[in-house]
Amino acid sequence: MKLISWNVNGLRACITKGFTEVFKELDADIFCIQESKLQEGQIELELEGYFDYWNYAEKKGYSGTAIFTKVKPQSVSFGMNIEEHDKEGRIITLEFEEFYLVNVYTPNSKRELLRLDYRMKWEDDFRNYLLKLDEIKPVILCGDLNVAHKEIDIKNSKSNRKSAGFTDEEREKMTCLLASGFTDTFRFFYPDKEDAYTWWSYMGRAREKNVGWRIDYFITSNRFEKNLIDAFILPEISGSDHCPVGIVIK
Repeated sequence: MKLISWNVNGLRACITKGFTEVFKELDADIFCIQESKLQEGQIELELEGYFDYWNYAEKKGYSGTAIFTKVKPQSVSFGMNIEEHDKEGRIITLEFEEFYLVNVYTPNSKRELLRLDYRMKWEDDFRNYLLKLDEIKPVILCGDLNVAHKEIDIKNSKSNRKSAGFTDEEREKMTCLLASGFTDTFRFFYPDKEDAYTWWSYMGRAREKNVGWRIDYFITSNRFEKNLIDAFILPEISGSDHCPVGIVIK
Protein backbone atom coordinates (compact mmCIF):
# COMPACT_ATOMS: atom_id res chain seq x y z
CA MET A 1 0.00 0.00 0.00
CA LYS A 2 1.09 3.54 -0.73
CA LEU A 3 0.06 6.34 1.62
CA ILE A 4 0.50 10.04 0.83
CA SER A 5 0.14 13.16 3.00
CA TRP A 6 0.14 16.73 1.70
CA ASN A 7 -0.54 20.10 3.28
CA VAL A 8 -2.21 21.74 0.28
CA ASN A 9 -2.45 25.23 1.85
CA GLY A 10 -5.95 25.78 0.49
CA LEU A 11 -7.42 23.00 -1.63
CA ARG A 12 -9.28 25.31 -3.99
CA ALA A 13 -6.05 27.15 -4.80
CA CYS A 14 -4.11 23.87 -5.07
CA ILE A 15 -6.62 22.50 -7.58
CA THR A 16 -5.79 25.42 -9.90
CA LYS A 17 -2.12 24.41 -9.58
CA GLY A 18 -2.53 20.77 -10.60
CA PHE A 19 -3.78 18.95 -7.49
CA THR A 20 -6.05 16.59 -9.43
CA GLU A 21 -3.30 15.61 -11.84
CA VAL A 22 -0.85 14.98 -8.99
CA PHE A 23 -3.48 12.95 -7.13
CA LYS A 24 -4.09 10.71 -10.14
CA GLU A 25 -0.40 10.34 -10.93
CA LEU A 26 0.56 9.31 -7.40
CA ASP A 27 -2.30 6.77 -7.32
CA ALA A 28 -2.11 6.35 -3.54
CA ASP A 29 -4.23 3.81 -1.68
CA ILE A 30 -4.78 6.45 1.01
CA PHE A 31 -4.25 10.18 0.41
CA CYS A 32 -4.44 12.64 3.34
CA ILE A 33 -4.51 16.41 3.09
CA GLN A 34 -4.19 19.20 5.62
CA GLU A 35 -5.13 22.89 5.54
CA SER A 36 -8.03 22.37 3.14
CA LYS A 37 -9.43 25.82 4.14
CA LEU A 38 -12.95 24.73 3.20
CA GLN A 39 -16.47 24.53 4.52
CA GLU A 40 -18.84 21.78 3.45
CA GLY A 41 -20.24 22.35 -0.03
CA GLN A 42 -17.55 24.80 -1.14
CA ILE A 43 -15.91 22.42 -3.58
CA GLU A 44 -16.91 19.77 -6.09
CA LEU A 45 -14.19 17.15 -6.21
CA GLU A 46 -14.84 13.85 -7.94
CA LEU A 47 -12.06 11.36 -7.21
CA GLU A 48 -13.28 8.12 -8.70
CA GLY A 49 -12.60 4.98 -6.69
CA TYR A 50 -12.13 6.73 -3.34
CA PHE A 51 -14.16 7.10 -0.18
CA ASP A 52 -13.72 10.62 1.20
CA TYR A 53 -13.88 11.96 4.76
CA TRP A 54 -13.71 15.65 5.71
CA ASN A 55 -13.23 17.57 8.95
CA TYR A 56 -13.97 21.28 8.67
CA ALA A 57 -13.00 24.10 11.01
CA GLU A 58 -15.79 26.19 12.50
CA LYS A 59 -13.88 29.28 11.33
CA LYS A 60 -14.31 29.82 7.59
CA GLY A 61 -11.29 29.49 5.30
CA TYR A 62 -9.13 28.02 8.06
CA SER A 63 -7.38 24.73 8.83
CA GLY A 64 -9.33 21.57 7.92
CA THR A 65 -8.34 18.02 6.95
CA ALA A 66 -9.53 15.31 4.56
CA ILE A 67 -8.74 11.68 3.71
CA PHE A 68 -9.36 9.87 0.42
CA THR A 69 -9.08 6.09 0.63
CA LYS A 70 -9.61 3.19 -1.78
CA VAL A 71 -10.23 0.87 1.17
CA LYS A 72 -13.36 1.54 3.19
CA PRO A 73 -12.48 1.92 6.89
CA GLN A 74 -14.16 -0.01 9.68
CA SER A 75 -14.85 3.22 11.57
CA VAL A 76 -14.26 6.98 11.29
CA SER A 77 -13.89 9.62 13.99
CA PHE A 78 -13.14 13.33 14.06
CA GLY A 79 -11.07 15.20 16.64
CA MET A 80 -9.83 13.75 19.92
CA ASN A 81 -13.02 14.18 21.98
CA ILE A 82 -11.68 17.27 23.75
CA GLU A 83 -13.85 20.28 22.96
CA GLU A 84 -11.15 22.95 23.10
CA HIS A 85 -9.12 21.04 20.47
CA ASP A 86 -11.94 19.92 18.20
CA LYS A 87 -13.24 23.17 16.68
CA GLU A 88 -10.57 23.60 14.00
CA GLY A 89 -11.01 20.44 11.91
CA ARG A 90 -7.51 19.19 12.68
CA ILE A 91 -7.86 15.41 13.14
CA ILE A 92 -9.46 12.52 11.27
CA THR A 93 -8.97 8.92 12.44
CA LEU A 94 -9.80 5.93 10.26
CA GLU A 95 -9.77 2.42 11.68
CA PHE A 96 -8.65 -0.35 9.36
CA GLU A 97 -8.23 -4.06 10.06
CA GLU A 98 -4.54 -3.85 10.92
CA PHE A 99 -4.00 -0.24 12.01
CA TYR A 100 -5.44 3.15 12.84
CA LEU A 101 -4.65 5.98 10.44
CA VAL A 102 -4.58 9.43 12.05
CA ASN A 103 -4.39 12.49 9.79
CA VAL A 104 -3.45 15.65 11.71
CA TYR A 105 -2.78 19.33 11.15
CA THR A 106 -1.00 20.40 14.33
CA PRO A 107 -1.63 23.98 15.53
CA ASN A 108 1.10 26.49 14.72
CA SER A 109 2.59 28.34 17.70
CA LYS A 110 2.38 31.55 15.64
CA ARG A 111 4.59 34.62 15.52
CA GLU A 112 5.86 35.82 18.88
CA LEU A 113 4.86 32.29 20.04
CA LEU A 114 1.40 33.59 20.92
CA ARG A 115 -0.03 30.08 20.85
CA LEU A 116 2.87 28.16 22.37
CA ASP A 117 1.12 27.50 25.70
CA TYR A 118 -1.92 26.12 23.88
CA ARG A 119 0.37 24.09 21.62
CA MET A 120 2.00 22.46 24.67
CA LYS A 121 -1.41 21.35 25.99
CA TRP A 122 -2.40 20.10 22.53
CA GLU A 123 0.80 18.05 22.30
CA ASP A 124 0.20 16.30 25.63
CA ASP A 125 -3.47 15.60 24.91
CA PHE A 126 -2.76 14.41 21.36
CA ARG A 127 0.03 12.08 22.51
CA ASN A 128 -2.35 10.57 25.07
CA TYR A 129 -4.96 10.15 22.33
CA LEU A 130 -2.45 8.27 20.14
CA LEU A 131 -1.31 6.09 23.02
CA LYS A 132 -4.89 5.02 23.74
CA LEU A 133 -5.32 4.00 20.10
CA ASP A 134 -1.97 2.22 20.19
CA GLU A 135 -3.20 0.03 23.04
CA ILE A 136 -5.77 -1.42 20.61
CA LYS A 137 -3.80 -1.70 17.35
CA PRO A 138 -0.79 -0.02 15.68
CA VAL A 139 -1.08 3.61 14.65
CA ILE A 140 0.01 5.36 11.46
CA LEU A 141 0.13 9.11 12.07
CA CYS A 142 0.60 11.51 9.19
CA GLY A 143 0.33 15.19 8.52
CA ASP A 144 1.81 18.62 9.09
CA LEU A 145 3.16 18.44 12.65
CA ASN A 146 4.50 22.00 12.51
CA VAL A 147 7.87 21.12 14.03
CA ALA A 148 11.31 20.43 12.62
CA HIS A 149 12.53 17.86 15.10
CA LYS A 150 16.33 17.96 14.76
CA GLU A 151 18.86 20.40 13.37
CA ILE A 152 19.19 18.14 10.32
CA ASP A 153 15.50 18.84 9.61
CA ILE A 154 15.93 22.59 9.03
CA LYS A 155 18.27 24.61 6.84
CA ASN A 156 19.07 27.46 9.23
CA SER A 157 18.92 25.93 12.69
CA LYS A 158 20.83 28.63 14.57
CA SER A 159 18.84 31.62 13.34
CA ASN A 160 15.51 29.79 13.85
CA ARG A 161 16.19 28.51 17.37
CA LYS A 162 13.30 30.50 18.88
CA SER A 163 11.02 30.50 15.84
CA ALA A 164 7.61 28.80 15.90
CA GLY A 165 8.16 25.22 14.80
CA PHE A 166 11.73 25.01 16.06
CA THR A 167 11.52 26.02 19.71
CA ASP A 168 13.10 23.78 22.31
CA GLU A 169 9.63 23.17 23.75
CA GLU A 170 8.09 21.94 20.49
CA ARG A 171 11.07 19.79 19.63
CA GLU A 172 10.99 18.21 23.08
CA LYS A 173 7.33 17.26 22.60
CA MET A 174 8.28 15.45 19.40
CA THR A 175 11.08 13.67 21.26
CA CYS A 176 8.53 12.64 23.92
CA LEU A 177 6.14 11.29 21.30
CA LEU A 178 8.82 9.16 19.64
CA ALA A 179 10.11 7.96 23.01
CA SER A 180 6.62 6.78 23.94
CA GLY A 181 6.74 4.09 21.25
CA PHE A 182 6.69 5.69 17.80
CA THR A 183 8.98 5.81 14.76
CA ASP A 184 9.73 8.72 12.42
CA THR A 185 9.57 6.67 9.21
CA PHE A 186 11.72 8.95 7.06
CA ARG A 187 14.55 8.89 9.60
CA PHE A 188 14.07 5.13 10.02
CA PHE A 189 15.18 4.70 6.41
CA TYR A 190 17.36 7.80 5.99
CA PRO A 191 18.81 8.73 9.40
CA ASP A 192 21.56 10.98 8.03
CA LYS A 193 19.99 12.42 4.87
CA GLU A 194 20.47 16.19 4.77
CA ASP A 195 18.61 18.87 2.81
CA ALA A 196 15.40 16.81 2.90
CA TYR A 197 12.63 19.32 3.47
CA THR A 198 8.85 19.46 3.07
CA TRP A 199 8.06 23.17 3.54
CA TRP A 200 9.62 26.34 2.16
CA SER A 201 8.73 29.96 2.82
CA TYR A 202 7.32 31.90 -0.12
CA MET A 203 9.87 34.60 0.74
CA GLY A 204 13.35 35.01 -0.73
CA ARG A 205 13.17 32.23 -3.33
CA ALA A 206 13.47 29.75 -0.46
CA ARG A 207 12.23 26.76 -2.42
CA GLU A 208 14.50 27.47 -5.36
CA LYS A 209 17.44 27.59 -2.94
CA ASN A 210 16.08 24.64 -0.90
CA VAL A 211 16.08 26.69 2.29
CA GLY A 212 13.43 24.57 3.97
CA TRP A 213 12.06 22.73 6.98
CA ARG A 214 10.96 19.09 7.35
CA ILE A 215 7.69 19.46 9.23
CA ASP A 216 5.47 16.90 7.44
CA TYR A 217 5.73 13.32 8.66
CA PHE A 218 4.61 9.73 8.64
CA ILE A 219 5.05 8.33 12.14
CA THR A 220 4.12 4.77 13.09
CA SER A 221 3.96 2.61 16.18
CA ASN A 222 7.35 0.97 16.72
CA ARG A 223 5.88 -2.49 16.25
CA PHE A 224 4.72 -1.48 12.77
CA GLU A 225 8.34 -1.04 11.60
CA LYS A 226 8.31 -4.58 10.17
CA ASN A 227 5.56 -3.46 7.77
CA LEU A 228 7.51 -0.49 6.39
CA ILE A 229 8.98 -0.80 2.90
CA ASP A 230 10.01 2.82 2.24
CA ALA A 231 9.42 6.45 3.15
CA PHE A 232 9.84 9.37 0.78
CA ILE A 233 9.54 13.11 0.18
CA LEU A 234 8.45 14.56 -3.18
CA PRO A 235 9.97 18.07 -3.36
CA GLU A 236 9.57 18.25 -7.14
CA ILE A 237 5.77 18.47 -6.72
CA SER A 238 4.60 22.06 -6.39
CA GLY A 239 1.10 23.48 -5.91
CA SER A 240 1.59 24.39 -2.25
CA ASP A 241 4.35 25.73 -0.01
CA HIS A 242 4.57 22.13 1.26
CA CYS A 243 5.33 19.06 -0.82
CA PRO A 244 3.78 15.60 -0.46
CA VAL A 245 5.39 12.95 1.75
CA GLY A 246 4.62 9.24 1.76
CA ILE A 247 5.29 5.71 2.88
CA VAL A 248 4.97 2.27 1.31
CA ILE A 249 3.79 -0.50 3.63
CA LYS A 250 3.01 -4.19 3.40
